[in-house]
Amino acid sequence: MALWRAYQRALAAHPWKVQVLTAAHPRRCPDNTCVPCIGSLMGLGDIISQQLVERRGLQEHQRGRTLTMVSLGCGFVGPVVGGWYKVLDRFIPGTTKVDALKKMLLDQGGFAPCFLGCFLPLVGALNGLSAQDNWAKLQRDYPDALITNYYLWPAVQLANFYLVPLHYRLAVVQCVAVIWNSYLSWKAHRL
Repeated sequence: MALWRAYQRALAAHPWKVQVLTAAHPRRCPDNTCVPCIGSLMGLGDIISQQLVERRGLQEHQRGRTLTMVSLGCGFVGPVVGGWYKVLDRFIPGTTKVDALKKMLLDQGGFAPCFLGCFLPLVGALNGLSAQDNWAKLQRDYPDALITNYYLWPAVQLANFYLVPLHYRLAVVQCVAVIWNSYLSWKAHRL
């Protein structure tokens, strides 16, 4: 709690500086989805995956894999997720409890399954898997990834759409995204 209070005080006193540090980008993006920031978070997630989950060590760290995740964040995840949130806000404007629930249900019922169904084979293709191996990997990993998604993101999305004030949403999503990106990197690169 002390860390959270310190963050709130810092945000109130120095909003621009805190946003820079929070987003790793010199300006706050109007829709809270910044492509370079998302690329950086995907890379950070992969580093955490390789170093803390897989325990590869610095000598065995696969830099190309980290670069692939950064590229996916900038070229796929950022634009797709950013576009989705714009569409979602136009389709369901408002921040009431009912609006937040509708957004979360549409996000998790429609977008999440499609997104994961594209992300996992895209990583497989970038890693050089054949079409048959990629299909087999998707069939093996997709159900587990989607279920894990449902353990994490519905509550986060409800909080962001309803409970979290707009100026804190970026920090909350990015903190959760680092954890999620670590999981996605591990899942996508597991053979």
